[in-house]
Amino acid sequence: MALAAALRLVNPSGEGLVLVHGNGPQVGMILLRIEATQDRIPPEPLDVLVAETQGSIGYLLARTIRSASAHPNQDVAAVMTQVVVDGSDPAFAQPAKPVGPFYGEEEALRLREIHGWDLAPGAGGWRRVVPSPRPLEVVEIGLVREAVAEGHLVIAGGGGGIPVRRGRGRELFGVEAVVDKDLTASLMAVALGAERLVILTEVDAVYRDFGGIRAEPIPHLRPEDARGLIDLLPPGSMGPKVEAALSFAEATGMGALITDVDHLGAALVGRAGTWILP
Repeated sequence: MALAAALRLVNPSGEGLVLVHGNGPQVGMILLRIEATQDRIPPEPLDVLVAETQGSIGYLLARTIRSASAHPNQDVAAVMTQVVVDGSDPAFAQPAKPVGPFYGEEEALRLREIHGWDLAPGAGGWRRVVPSPRPLEVVEIGLVREAVAEGHLVIAGGGGGIPVRRGRGRELFGVEAVVDKDLTASLMAVALGAERLVILTEVDAVYRDFGGIRAEPIPHLRPEDARGLIDLLPPGSMGPKVEAALSFAEATGMGALITDVDHLGAALVGRAGTWILP
């Protein structure tokens, strides 16, 4: 089990730990179901879809981790996590994050008329695009902090968190948006005073000229180099990961690691992956 092995490498002594996960494919599947039943069932807003995936993925992860854990006394729980965003974030004026299935042009224009969605053409057809505002605050961070301090493993911030905006007093309102999970993970790590941020992805390291004939892994990045690299990286994949790692390193003075599961053990001792250093 790759997940259990990764957790043992990152946390061999069973101390408090936070696990953040994505939800892109799962939200896509839910949107397909919504499309198939739209003539009978009203569509749900994006914040509700993120909440649904936090519940389902969190359950599966918690069950799997508990079953394979090397620390039988460590509790594992998924926490429904809301993330506050700014309603005036520039992302709301320029929706750019693609979600859901591809459509032909005629169907895309029909959906725009029916639902008021923003849709944009791409290589595979038209897709719905939504805002991806920056996370500012994790509502449940106090609860997560207490659980981690007691040595528990907490699954939180799934899918970047449920996007909400603040109203008066304790009021919270759901927002039609998605939040980048790496930025939320960094925000939580800083708030919790984490010793380390590990971002697992599909490639073993950050590369210069990724996909090109001169592709070269970067073992270490200092803040000034990381800042110069962010705009050169794919905005929907490695770019936010480097940005998240940089934010954590600068805020805490601790290192952040980007690698994949297969190279995690070597990366933790500096023989693979990319470390963003303060």
